[in-house]
Amino acid sequence: MRELVVLGTASQVPTRYRNHNGYLLRWDDDGLLFDPGEGTQRQMVLAGVAASSVNRLCLTHFHGDHCLGVPGIIQRASLDRVGHPITAHYPASGREYFARLRHASIFYDTVDVVEEPIEADGTVAVGPFGALEVRVLEHSTDVFGYRLVEPDGRRFIPELLSRFGISGPDVGELDRAGAIRVGDRTVDVDQVSEARRGQRFAFVMDTRLCDGVYELADGADLLVIEATFLAQDEDLAQQYGHLTARQAARVAAECGVRRLVLTHFSQRYQQASARYADEAAAVFSGDIVVAEDLMRVPVPVRR
Repeated sequence: MRELVVLGTASQVPTRYRNHNGYLLRWDDDGLLFDPGEGTQRQMVLAGVAASSVNRLCLTHFHGDHCLGVPGIIQRASLDRVGHPITAHYPASGREYFARLRHASIFYDTVDVVEEPIEADGTVAVGPFGALEVRVLEHSTDVFGYRLVEPDGRRFIPELLSRFGISGPDVGELDRAGAIRVGDRTVDVDQVSEARRGQRFAFVMDTRLCDGVYELADGADLLVIEATFLAQDEDLAQQYGHLTARQAARVAAECGVRRLVLTHFSQRYQQASARYADEAAAVFSGDIVVAEDLMRVPVPVRR
């Protein structure tokens, strides 16, 4: 299963219709929780996802709408006796803030939180999911965006396997060894398979346009990106270090994104989903999702 569970979509303050930020990426056996704002624990209950589904906590920065849900998530993980470690990635300059959030109140602390503060651009984790990378963004405080990159692989073509008489355990052997002897000839893996591009996910929050935005979004199958303002307020976006829906969509268009998820909406716009969609569609012809709380957005199937 590869999907995004949207737990909240509001910027700065929650509204009657939108909770603070919160995004759970379910990627096969991994669960990466991005920027849990206030109320995320309850939103997870409403969405039907358990604290045990989280094994990585990824914070872009320490403004409250992106981190005030951390105490509830960690305390719930302890209450539920989550047995696996939860790795926490966050800007290293915010160590003091994470320590406060981690121990914000009295609770029976049983969960193993492994802190891995981020110092600079690069790869912060490698696992079965691929590589988790970060890039510096441009805001009023230290911010990092995230990018999950699955390694490229190969897909076996059944018709070609059959043509060469390869089946059963021999397919696994060919995959491991790169070549296999069939009768009086050697069959190379390239003869019976084709390249399969790894999938890519990108998460961009609270930033002006900068190089890091484009590096994160490049070739993403699913891009989750802030669209705090509409184009009419582009001057405010620049002033406060945010993006408009049109700017976010332009990034998606220039970077070859397949599915664009707009979120982190300012409370100044009431019931403006159609306006966000229209602005994005004017510059991006791909799949556009204007995020709503508790929405589930699948990662696009492979081409």
